[in-house]
Amino acid sequence: MNGRSEREGRRSVPDAPDRRCEPRTYRNRIVPEGDLPAFAVCVRETDLFLRADRDLSREALEAVHACRAQIEVYARLHPDFLHSRIPLPEDPIAPDIVRRMLLAARQTEVGPMAAVAGAIAEYVGRRLGTLAGISNVMVENGGDIYLDCKRDLQVEILAGQSPLSGKIALVIRSDRMPLGVCTSSGTVGHSFSYGRADAVCVLSGSAALADAAATRIGNLVQSSRDIEKGLKVAEGIPGLRGVVVICGESLGLAGDVELS
Repeated sequence: MNGRSEREGRRSVPDAPDRRCEPRTYRNRIVPEGDLPAFAVCVRETDLFLRADRDLSREALEAVHACRAQIEVYARLHPDFLHSRIPLPEDPIAPDIVRRMLLAARQTEVGPMAAVAGAIAEYVGRRLGTLAGISNVMVENGGDIYLDCKRDLQVEILAGQSPLSGKIALVIRSDRMPLGVCTSSGTVGHSFSYGRADAVCVLSGSAALADAAATRIGNLVQSSRDIEKGLKVAEGIPGLRGVVVICGESLGLAGDVELS
């Protein structure tokens, strides 16, 4: 199996010059989730949309700075971490978020930065979830989502020009959370993909793994004929709970997926 696969478009070098976060127009489609307030945090390349039991903007900002600092310091000491398109060796003394990315990369045969958005979303979500009085946390990071809520949720799948875009939603039951729900596309957004899938959506208990797996599977899908091949690869990745692949008018499912 070719391990030289990685989504690169949004994987900017962490210590690159500061820049404004780009508008995420798809967030206009997000339906308010009951009484949960929404807030956003943007630090250079990291642009998060969050919901929780109360506005945790300050705490979320602190968490983003903390996890970015860990990644940036590690990357300066290990330059291959940013640019490798193949998995890197385990590093038991690396920060926890880096170890999660390295593990996800090895499980999916991609470079570790393919897991960065999901890893950051999960880091922030888990940190907020430890605060007193917090039972519901949702963190979205460029289409990669960490969910930990005491209520059932629906996550709409946007798939570019596919006629199925916006017509399908994942049903996420409360007893399945915490959960990472991460999406890769070869036709939408700035993220680089070797494939042409309109959307590959992966569910996993690890958002870093879901992010990396979405990249790995998406790289394989050049047309609807490749959906089955992508799903077979997904079935061989330990830790995945479900996968949805959309390419044009075609849809493929694997694992425990409930749609509405």
